[in-house]
Amino acid sequence: MTQYVIRGGRPLHGEINISGAKNAALAILPATLLVDGVCRIENVPDVTDVTLMLEILKDIGATVSPAGGGAILIDSRGVRADSVAPYEQVRRMRASYYLIGAFLGRFLNAQVAMPGGCNLGVRPVDQHIKGFEMLGADVHVNAGFIHANAREGRLVGSPIYLDVASVGATINIILAAVMADGLTVIENAAREPHVVDLANFLNSTGADIKGAGTDIIKIRGRKLLTGGAYTIIPDQIEAGTYMAAVAAAGGEVTLNNVIPKHLECITAKLTEIGVEVKEYDESVLVRRTRRLRKTNIKTLPYPGFPTDMQPQMAACLSFAEGTSMITESVADNRFRYMDELKRMGARIQVDGKLAVVEGIGKLSGAPVQACDLRAGAALIVAALGAEGVTEVGGVYHVERGYEDVSGKLRGVGADIRVEEVDDSEMAGQTG
Repeated sequence: MTQYVIRGGRPLHGEINISGAKNAALAILPATLLVDGVCRIENVPDVTDVTLMLEILKDIGATVSPAGGGAILIDSRGVRADSVAPYEQVRRMRASYYLIGAFLGRFLNAQVAMPGGCNLGVRPVDQHIKGFEMLGADVHVNAGFIHANAREGRLVGSPIYLDVASVGATINIILAAVMADGLTVIENAAREPHVVDLANFLNSTGADIKGAGTDIIKIRGRKLLTGGAYTIIPDQIEAGTYMAAVAAAGGEVTLNNVIPKHLECITAKLTEIGVEVKEYDESVLVRRTRRLRKTNIKTLPYPGFPTDMQPQMAACLSFAEGTSMITESVADNRFRYMDELKRMGARIQVDGKLAVVEGIGKLSGAPVQACDLRAGAALIVAALGAEGVTEVGGVYHVERGYEDVSGKLRGVGADIRVEEVDDSEMAGQTG
């Protein structure tokens, strides 16, 4: 098993290039199943979740080949209607449920295993199923598989109101509706940047999607989508994580290949706690030279503060002066990492979806274990600002969503190395 060994207390200086957005890639890659032709997808992040999705596409009959410089060529014309993604792969990744919408949209039927991913509590697929059924599909779950079939041999556009602004349901409904007959209108749609990126990709292939980025998305079905080239947006959460790293460790770092508007909610909170952020066209400069201040955070759907940045900010607030409150209103089980921060000396009390973080100025290195992707990122942020050495286990979670995190941090002066340890040793550290 791999762990990161981090000696904290070293300010960060230099530049980091931000990779393509993992969440956008995991929507766009299955969307290539709908395209009659070759897609060149550029700025594809080299993370394990994306690698897994590409393996799934190959296993069901797509031709996938690297094109250099982070680009991938995908030709899905060889995929058959009866292709079934391997259960062992699908269960390892939440975003595999996008295969349902893509198969349903192209073949009018789908059979996909129930998805896996981080354990963040109850994240049901009821809104996905509701959308599929409104489009004219019968959906049922049997023996761990979701089965969806168009009732009358076609899907028909329909008004669909989402009870919650679910990113996954919004994306899945777009995938299913983009080739359906007539007009589909999704109300209370998710507005996240990767929803917009998916719509922009599909529009580049000939789809007719309007309103992405607002809470009403209109999709007029098209019978043919054709190949072409598309570049994935930069990763908002990766950028935010490195901004938090500078906040915790101090120093001055320029983040390149970002869309500053996507970072506004993160920038606002970092500025509030005493971090200086300067925005440029495609980069931001982040500087922290004094002790952080307290603040209160409530996670909300975009454009509110993202739940995927809540753990990293909690790590920063452990160093702040004063007491901060964090309200998690999006995901369940998002506070599980708090016990690991406490190992480093953090003073945190959790009551349901509220966490009270008493800033103590410093943390101390300790053996800790990541329990999910963003929890791992938070532990890295905490370790960079802590005194002494922190051993972060479970980093396979981190590598699901961050490309070469150790290399990028070393490039700005962090003392971080990758170390192999046996499983029994890790269990002894964290039990």
